[in-house]
Amino acid sequence: MFFAFDGLDGVGKTTQLELFCQWLSDQGHDVVRCIDPGSTPLGEKIRGVLLERHEMRIDPTTEMLLFMAARAQLVSEVILPALETGRTVVSDRFLLANVVYQGYGRGLDVKAIWEIGRVATGGVAPDLTVVLDMPIDSATGRLTRPLDRMETGQDTASRQRLRSGFLAEAAARRDKIAIVDAARPIDVVQAEIRERVAPILKQAAGGRLKAEPLEDRIE
Repeated sequence: MFFAFDGLDGVGKTTQLELFCQWLSDQGHDVVRCIDPGSTPLGEKIRGVLLERHEMRIDPTTEMLLFMAARAQLVSEVILPALETGRTVVSDRFLLANVVYQGYGRGLDVKAIWEIGRVATGGVAPDLTVVLDMPIDSATGRLTRPLDRMETGQDTASRQRLRSGFLAEAAARRDKIAIVDAARPIDVVQAEIRERVAPILKQAAGGRLKAEPLEDRIE
């Protein structure tokens, strides 16, 4: 199985992904965690070009294709081998991020990005993408670390376009993208994530997912 987490910077993606991976491990899953772009030698170099702050101009189309190249390597080197051996993959961002940030954010054609992504990934896609959502002011207020190259170019209007993009794509793909309100306490958010994922796990396990209160493993 393959799950991805996405959303605006500052919504608590890292915290929720870590809790989710621990819960999966407790359920007996062999979890492979990765980050997009990244998690391969090539992907990490491309990540540096895309996210480290520098004066080099990157055209929106070039930016999108660099993300695709890193993702193609990630699928080939990490995700596909893991899935083929029955492991469960959890990725910090995946193709949806490209669609939103370069489509809704940079003005590229959304349908074209989905199609290029299909080619780049060989059709490998998450069983479910969890999008953590909250008002942009709340998410921005949580960003206490130094901003990366892409974040430094975002103003209120651009961040609102990104949020609207996530919501629009989720509305169009309700079976593959789940919106979770991240403006609530951590344990409440995590409980809903587990509820959204549980049917997929049960189906994959033939209904043999261990029954336990969702909050038992939330710290």
